Amino acid sequence: MKKYKCVFCGWVYDPAIGDEKAGIPAGTAFEDLPDNWVCPGCGSAREYFNPID
Repeated sequence: MKKYKCVFCGWVYDPAIGDEKAGIPAGTAFEDLPDNWVCPGCGSAREYFNPID
């Protein structure tokens, strides 16, 4: 699964880790995140994340 990086603060969503603070379990693909999920680093919406290698 691909990682995604916030264009504003650089926080990286790693599906292998998830987002514990938001209740997103490890193994959750970026595409499967809830629509209301936001960057834990700066609060940006999902649309401001780009895939990284």
